Amino acid sequence: MKYFFLLFLVLRASNSSALTILIDPGHGGEDDGAKQVTVGRVPPEVVKEKDIALAISQKIYEKLSNAGYSVFLTRSMDRTVSLPERAAIAEKTKADLFISVHINSSPASGAVGFETYYLGNHDDWAIKKVEKTENVQSHGDEVVVQQILVDLVIDQTVNTSKPLAQSIHNEIKNSVGRKYGIHSRGIKPGLFFVLALSKRPGVLLEVGFISTQKERVRMMNPKFQDDYAASVVRGIESFLKGQKKVQTQLRTKKKRRG
Repeated sequence: MKYFFLLFLVLRASNSSALTILIDPGHGGEDDGAKQVTVGRVPPEVVKEKDIALAISQKIYEKLSNAGYSVFLTRSMDRTVSLPERAAIAEKTKADLFISVHINSSPASGAVGFETYYLGNHDDWAIKKVEKTENVQSHGDEVVVQQILVDLVIDQTVNTSKPLAQSIHNEIKNSVGRKYGIHSRGIKPGLFFVLALSKRPGVLLEVGFISTQKERVRMMNPKFQDDYAASVVRGIESFLKGQKKVQTQLRTKKKRRG
């Protein structure tokens, strides 16, 4: 019954005016996400994705709230939130945009850079590795249902999610990327269940690599977190201005035809 309800809701049209924005700090509670042990300390410090993602998400939340938007968090503390629960929050808050914040990790030595994902199909094996990590909460029949949802939601949201991803990513690249000398890994489509279940235009942000010391230390720095959050907010606002301009042009064309 739960899955039928989700399949029904996916047919609801999305509102791209984005008056309400839901910020989703990745993982939380029992789910640490990616983590890294910092050597050289006694006792060793374990740095966790869930903590950095929450810190950055809270800063994005504060800046958007101060700018006058209606903003919500899927979690405001270290607690477990399942993928269906995150989707339920998106529905309850009637969110127009969904921004999920994550921290990357790699077994490869020296992996660096930030990347931005939107819900879409692809055939890149490297992206599949990221998907596997972020979809880890799903098991068994849930995976089958969520894969169906992905296919349904892609057509509904891709035309909005892709330009949203481009706007945010470009702002991060031109501000935080240049300031800190961070490599841009690009804008990519991915099959992420959290984006599909939210049924809204949205993006999944991979801030940097927790597995690389330089990036890990930087992401733990409150100043960097603040700069990154500010760039995300500017990207969202740039996207909204672009959408408003497109809507105005469409209305003008319609009047001329009439």
